Amino acid sequence: MQKNLSLYVPGHKITVHDKMQTHYSYVLQKPPGTDLAFSPQLTPGQMLEMGIFEGHYLTDCTEEFPADWFKKAKLNPNRPDITLNCFGVKSRLDRSDWLQRGWIFPPDPRGWFQWYCRYWLGRRISGLDELQITRWKSFKRHLAQVEKNCLPADLSCRPRQRQALLQWAYNPFI
Repeated sequence: MQKNLSLYVPGHKITVHDKMQTHYSYVLQKPPGTDLAFSPQLTPGQMLEMGIFEGHYLTDCTEEFPADWFKKAKLNPNRPDITLNCFGVKSRLDRSDWLQRGWIFPPDPRGWFQWYCRYWLGRRISGLDELQITRWKSFKRHLAQVEKNCLPADLSCRPRQRQALLQWAYNPFI
């Protein structure tokens, strides 16, 4: 059963049983959305509502996360659907590419966004957190490219890059 955000408190243990992880658990160390060591512009719930990862991300593990994140989320549990993406385009590599490039780490088999969801909730893993935050910071180059090459508010300019920014918790509406 999905939980209310108020149940996510330091010391709370979350046990995961989904298609990609069984018997994995973690203990929250911080209150949700606080004491972040970087400055994401969007929360996981906002990202899901706007439309990310073709609506197919996290569809089998909604019970791990706050119910509020999924009330307006654009999801399709049956298959990826790019029309559910905010910009209507695919802008990600397949998971096999992520694995080949070394972007998947054992605690989070779904990648950066899963790490971000758990980090935002209050999970902390020394070393992994710093690595993922460094990856997030390096993604800012895409924001600079959109700002340099697009007129303000021209959302038709670089839609793949804007979708990718959204999937990394950057505001794509610049």
